[in-house]
Amino acid sequence: MTPDSGGFADVGLLTPVAVGHDAVVSDAAVAAALIEVEAALVRAAVALGLAPGSVGVAVERGADELRRTLDVAALAAEAVGGGNPVIPLVALLRTTVSDLDTDAAGWVHRGATSQDVVDSALALLVARACSAVSVDLGRVIAGLAALAAEHRDTVAVARTLGQHATPTTWGFRIAGWIAAVRAARTELRQACEALPAQLGGASGTLASFTALYGAETAARLPSAFAHELGLAAPELPWHVARRPLTRVGDAFTAVLDALGVIATDVALASRTEVGEAAEPAAPGRGGSSAMPHKRNPVLSVLIRSAALRAPGLAADLHRAAALAADERPDGAWHSEWPALRELLRGALGAAAAAAELAEGLTIDAGRATANLALTGGDVVSEQAKLTGSAGAPADYTGLAGRYVDEVLAAVRQERQQEEQ
Repeated sequence: MTPDSGGFADVGLLTPVAVGHDAVVSDAAVAAALIEVEAALVRAAVALGLAPGSVGVAVERGADELRRTLDVAALAAEAVGGGNPVIPLVALLRTTVSDLDTDAAGWVHRGATSQDVVDSALALLVARACSAVSVDLGRVIAGLAALAAEHRDTVAVARTLGQHATPTTWGFRIAGWIAAVRAARTELRQACEALPAQLGGASGTLASFTALYGAETAARLPSAFAHELGLAAPELPWHVARRPLTRVGDAFTAVLDALGVIATDVALASRTEVGEAAEPAAPGRGGSSAMPHKRNPVLSVLIRSAALRAPGLAADLHRAAALAADERPDGAWHSEWPALRELLRGALGAAAAAAELAEGLTIDAGRATANLALTGGDVVSEQAKLTGSAGAPADYTGLAGRYVDEVLAAVRQERQQEEQ
């Protein structure tokens, strides 16, 4: 196979966490979103009475046809000339629409600039990734809640700086995981609900639309356009004000932070010498190419691989935002695209893996008890010192059970609200 054979597309060979979960951010999905944005701009013009309904019909038909026939690899090659895929895509869409209605072709991309289309398409992809990740996080929360309830009073040793500390419970530990995932999920939803469409024209002033339709109508067009896409209306064009993307980047990173803690704890607890936790078994999973006795915590490994990369990718988005010069960045904008997509891929894959992990994770109470006993009476030395008693206080896990109950009650309440 040579580089010219077409076999070097990224299908996830080196990012296994994303395989099977990243279709919503594939190159084909990006191209489809770009076409959807172009069609939405025409629909907005029709909705405002600027274009006849027949134009909208012709453009929708042309968009559908182009989605079916588009050669994404060829589009990518042609994108090099202008630095983005919108320029060759618009030419293709106009040709396709022209075959159906010559007059309608003139409405394609009318008044817009490439960044309007790319940014709006990215917002669509982010919104779709948010939805998928949020669903999987709901599964994570539900699975962990059941496990926390089951092990509310399963006493285990807490570890600080890698050493035995004081008694805790597995229910308490899992409740902490739940609280972090719930908080991250809320942050993600809020960031995604605020995702705006992008529409500013060549320099962000809406001058082209003002020239075409007049100032009052031009001012209404971004909101109508956003409505067609199911995105928030922009307060003003954000060509160089990149907070919408850095905010969602931060939110996805918070999700991966929370999932990374779970994966790290499970990987450590499933070590042979610890043996307190075990991932769900599946055919072909967890094996070693050299050591047939091993059962590796593969789900946790994959989740951690995404969590470890997330902060760097979020930093890339912030770096690009800080270097967004003039009215359109010269490279900083372009650098966002792969960073954002890799962050989405990691979150999509990690959330799916975490859902499977949470729904099938098992805790070995017997091993937890045995490990607790390794430290003997020293494990309750803190309580003995505080009370001045050589004997261990009866309630050596403190308020752990109450905290578990509060977290589980919050999960139930949230679930009831979502079902209403």
